Amino acid sequence: MTWTRRTLVGLGLAAALTLGAPPGAQAHEEREVAFPDGSGSVPAYREGEPDLLVCKTDTAAFERRVSRFPDALRERNLRLYERCLGEGFRHLQQAVDAVDRPGMSIAVLPGRYEEEPSQPEPKGDCARLKARKSALGYQILSYAQQQQCPHNQNLVAVLGKRDLQIEGTGAGPLDVVVDAGYRKLNAIRADGSDGVYFRNFTAQRTTFNSLYVLGVDGFVIDRVLTRWNDEYGFLTFASDHGLYRDCESYGNGDSGIYPGSASDINSGRGHDVPRYSIEITGCRSHHNLLGYSGTAGDSVWAHDNEFDHNMAGASMDSVFPGHPGLPQNHARFERNLIHDNNQNYYRYVRDGTCARPPAERGYEQGVVCPQTSVPPGTGVIVAGGNWNVFEGNWVYGHQRTAFHLNAVPAFLRGEDAWSRQADTSHHNRFRDNHLGRARSGESRPNRTDVWWDGQGTDNCWQDTGDSSPRALPRCRNDTGAALGGSHRIVGEPMKVVQLLVCSDYNVQARRLPAGCDWYGARGLARIEVQLALGVAAVLAVVGGFLWWRRLRGNLLVTAATALGAAGLVLDVASETTALAPTVAGPLALLLIGVWLTATGLGLRHSSRAFGTTTVVLGLLTLLDAFERAFVMIPWTPLGPAWLRGLLGLVWVLWAVAASARPGGRGRSASPSADDPARVSP
Repeated sequence: MTWTRRTLVGLGLAAALTLGAPPGAQAHEEREVAFPDGSGSVPAYREGEPDLLVCKTDTAAFERRVSRFPDALRERNLRLYERCLGEGFRHLQQAVDAVDRPGMSIAVLPGRYEEEPSQPEPKGDCARLKARKSALGYQILSYAQQQQCPHNQNLVAVLGKRDLQIEGTGAGPLDVVVDAGYRKLNAIRADGSDGVYFRNFTAQRTTFNSLYVLGVDGFVIDRVLTRWNDEYGFLTFASDHGLYRDCESYGNGDSGIYPGSASDINSGRGHDVPRYSIEITGCRSHHNLLGYSGTAGDSVWAHDNEFDHNMAGASMDSVFPGHPGLPQNHARFERNLIHDNNQNYYRYVRDGTCARPPAERGYEQGVVCPQTSVPPGTGVIVAGGNWNVFEGNWVYGHQRTAFHLNAVPAFLRGEDAWSRQADTSHHNRFRDNHLGRARSGESRPNRTDVWWDGQGTDNCWQDTGDSSPRALPRCRNDTGAALGGSHRIVGEPMKVVQLLVCSDYNVQARRLPAGCDWYGARGLARIEVQLALGVAAVLAVVGGFLWWRRLRGNLLVTAATALGAAGLVLDVASETTALAPTVAGPLALLLIGVWLTATGLGLRHSSRAFGTTTVVLGLLTLLDAFERAFVMIPWTPLGPAWLRGLLGLVWVLWAVAASARPGGRGRSASPSADDPARVSP
């Protein structure tokens, strides 16, 4: 990065920091862990008789559970039950502890498993472990500490077991339930257990996540249901050769499916990807904060899933530090149903529900406690990701936008090098998606199809309906490459401010940022409207005073000033949610630009420097209007909005000084009085 670009980045970040920065909360804090070496493979499901059995001893209850099963499945369960009564275990953890070689399988018979021996609070040395605490208060334990005290945080701990298969034998996932009862961070934790295979059961009710897979090369999550957790349903972290298949998750305060820090196998590549580290297919994630999320969700292929009735459908980001593989890159979303993600669970934070103990919040009745800030009513969020592809998805029925893209400066993830600050939101492709239309063909429009902060290189979109900005770089139909493109190192200023204000959210402190419509701000309460109104008021007062003192005798300038006043009113109105995606914004800038240009021309004969500055300001405003309405100006590091804003500050001060100096009514003051460049020494 050249010195000039570094300076521009510095200016942009300095401006952002003066407005406030997002909090340092972390969505998921874990011990330092390295990616697997990639030598593993996705494990295959093993048929045949299980090595170990787990069941409860209430025979009458068991027989009631299996009585509705198909004949062959019922007979198999009855046969396994007789064997289990003689040689099996009563708790899943006991069976896991009995695994003594790779390649074993555990069959869990229908029943509810609360793992009572794992529930008590730690005692002795386990109560005195020394480890730093996360922002949420839990200890970040080393692998050795997890082995020493497996139930400090986990109801069931699968540590260092290779090629282990754990399967429920019921007709569906709800026939076998592992229930943490909100007593543990994790219901089931698989840590360093390459080749683990989970199938056909439910895990639920934790203070973090139901099923956690960490540092694993090779895993499958097959027909598993997770629900009612403070944070995640499924969390897989720093893992490779993973497969989620036919899973379901709901009622989670962060996301149903979280493949965070998936193995970063495609770093440094373009769109020519030889393989993905994690595949997600046939899953449904609904009624969560997010259906899918992944900080450093790298090289994830999500296809043929359904993400619906969340606050936002899917998100990938480079926001939170401590995640290997940042910045996020190379996710591919294909043929997914992403629809009706319009839930707004912030009300449960506002009314104090989420301040109660987890067991008293009412998760089972539909309460969700949002752990991070997202814009409700959004289909897909890319917050600082690169080389992502979204193709052939059905994205519809959203009250905000289908696709949201914004950049994230590297200092938020703990990297201070200037060369890294503008390294996100590049080379993303949004093409051939079915926007505003269900798979059945029914029209289900999104309020807007795209919201983009304007930052990044080589992003492109298909033809869309309403978008913000209205003019987007297009993708070539034959290759998918960007047609035109952009090279912005700082986003559009009003959107940068909005993101900074809206990010100041904290569920523990019950802090919902004022001024952000994500949390219910409307009309004049919204930060965008407040800023637009403030700028309009300053320009109206200063411009009106300048016209009255110097230019009211000029008919052309007077007419242009009337247009400018109308433009200022329209500019404020364009920041309302109803008019934001329309032509109101570009039209407002057009009227203001005409006013400023005419004013500058009227001043030039008597105050050349100030008049020229005013003309330049007007032309920048016109250029900003053109860019917003028609096409983004390619390969410019700063958009005209930033240049217009910086020059506008100078112009306002100069206009006040010029207007205040003595001069004839309705005419320009003497050149030496108004134009410092022409004052004699």
